[in-house]
Amino acid sequence: MILVEKTINIKQQNLVLTNQRALFWKETETLVLSDLHLGKTAHFRKNGIALPSEIIEKDLKRLSDLTIHFQPKKMIVVGDFVHAGKNSEFNLFAEWKSQFSDLKIILIKGNHDRIAKEKLIDIGVTEVCEIYEEEHFIFSHEKVGSQEKFVISGHLHPGIRMKTPVGRFVKFPCYIVSNFQLILPAFNSFTGLDTKNHPKNSSYYFFTEENIYSI
Repeated sequence: MILVEKTINIKQQNLVLTNQRALFWKETETLVLSDLHLGKTAHFRKNGIALPSEIIEKDLKRLSDLTIHFQPKKMIVVGDFVHAGKNSEFNLFAEWKSQFSDLKIILIKGNHDRIAKEKLIDIGVTEVCEIYEEEHFIFSHEKVGSQEKFVISGHLHPGIRMKTPVGRFVKFPCYIVSNFQLILPAFNSFTGLDTKNHPKNSSYYFFTEENIYSI
């Protein structure tokens, strides 16, 4: 894994954006990501669409590499940890979590997280909540109104559309940052990118395998 980092300061806190679709909150030693969509490829295969199982395996390998690199005390998943009902990919995650037994996992429920809390606890999730607050931040799957605290959310699978020198357009996943909110890219690599429904007056940090760019 090639890891590129870009540190931004929000509310006097240092958030390390990475090109691996997750950020690290330095002061609290917390890894933050969104939209893992565990079970998505298995769900497609169940419905007759042939997709390789290696997709989730590669995503979990990235998550391992990030965990080993940053050594977080906890991980916050900002919604859509699960894509569909319990399936074979749950076992893969349980095996993954067994390697990091001391890691606390806080899940903020997203619109796909309809599975029973007990089944999430069984595979290694520590805490499940609708909204999680810590320090000056609110963690929520979608944006919530807040006059005082900065919102860190997911859900949109944000991307940016760029024109190449030869006139073609390409899409890149990105972080979107405004005065009141940070929207995370989808951690799952098998997701579409929303390049339109973005908050106004925002900054973008988009990334490739080898760099992070800001506009």
